[in-house]
This record gives sequence, C-alpha cells and structure tokens, in this order.
Amino acid sequence: MEQSIIVRVATANDIHYATTITDEMEASAKARGTGIAKRSPDYVANKMREGKAVIALEPNGKWVGFCYIEVWGHEQFVANSGLIVSPSYRKSGVAKQIKQTIFNLSRKNYPSAKIFGLTTGLAVMKINSELGYEPVTYSELTDDEEFWAGCKSCVNYDILMSKDRKNCMCTAMLYDPADHYEPAETIADFKQNSKLYERFMKVKQSKLLKWFRKKTSKNYFVQF
Repeated sequence: MEQSIIVRVATANDIHYATTITDEMEASAKARGTGIAKRSPDYVANKMREGKAVIALEPNGKWVGFCYIEVWGHEQFVANSGLIVSPSYRKSGVAKQIKQTIFNLSRKNYPSAKIFGLTTGLAVMKINSELGYEPVTYSELTDDEEFWAGCKSCVNYDILMSKDRKNCMCTAMLYDPADHYEPAETIADFKQNSKLYERFMKVKQSKLLKWFRKKTSKNYFVQF
C-alpha cells in the first residue's frame, strides 16, 4: 500500500489539508487516552508555507500523513512534531517514510541542531531508534519556555508541571549530530531492549498517575 504514497515537503498549496490534519490529531489523542500539544489549522498551514512540514498523499491527492518541524533555543534544538497518519494507513510503513523525510529535512536546514521528540508510543520509539535517536532525560531537551508552553493543551500538563518539567508520560529521545550512535547501533539496542522499554513506559506512566492522583487528592482535602 505504502509504495504508491507520495511523501514530500509540504507547500502553501497544501494548506487546504490543515483542518483534516488537526482534526485527526485530536481524534487520535482521544482514542489513545494520551495527550499531545494541540495545534490549530492556522499553525499547521503556516508550517506548510514556511517549508517546515512533510505531507504524505495518495496519487489522487487524498491525505495520508503529516509531520512538522519546530525550532527552539536559537536553532540549537529542532523537534519533529505532530506525526499523524490516517487510520487506514497505520502500520503500513508510511509513518517511517514521513519520519525519515522530516529528519532529512531537519538535518539539511539545521545541520548543527539537536533533534528531539517526546512520545508515548513504542512504534515511534522504534522509528526514532532507526534514525539514530537515543532515550534521554528531560534535562537534555531545550529549556525554551515557549516549547514547554506548547504542552499546556496536553491532558498530562499538570503532571509535567508537578514534576518540575523533569518527567511526564512521554519518553524523550534525542539525536545529537556532534555525539551520536550510528542507526545500526541504536536499532540493535532497541531490538534487544524493546520489551524492557515497553515495560518501563507502562510502569513509569502507572507510577506517575498514582503519584499525581495522590498528590491532587491531598491538595483537594487541604482546601476545606
């Protein structure tokens, strides 16, 4: 199926897909029960105009997938954000094509920048590992206040802030052009430890939820 898909840099001619893309982002987040930083159609359209997005389409023009670039900390950091694929094309390999294309675009336009991402999905972790990303702590990400402000629309934002932005439901991954492993090494590491990563993510999310519920429950009773 994915062989017929066109994956390319988005342009201003693609802005009519913006609402479809943001609607699917929101629907997907609700279905997973996890949060993403919500983006408006205007925000997505602007990324297309700036040449900071990748879009996937069927040959007939039907939308298939999308991802965009965000630049932080005076171009010291780049995030490949908002990866979304139409439900009928999930698990088809399209997400990997989009991630590879947006990664190449980021490396071309910002060769010295560290590229990072936050994800709750093991499948995205696998794709990132194939590109040379490594799991890191939140302290290794950008300290740009505008980036963290973008998390306000996420359902887990209160957890993030309660942990002083040091931890949350997402796993942080980073590609550092000045100091990174080759994809073959990170792929081997992921394959060897994939079940460990999955277990770690589930345990981490469960503990964070229990901690947050206990904390908010205590705060609630203090008010009376």
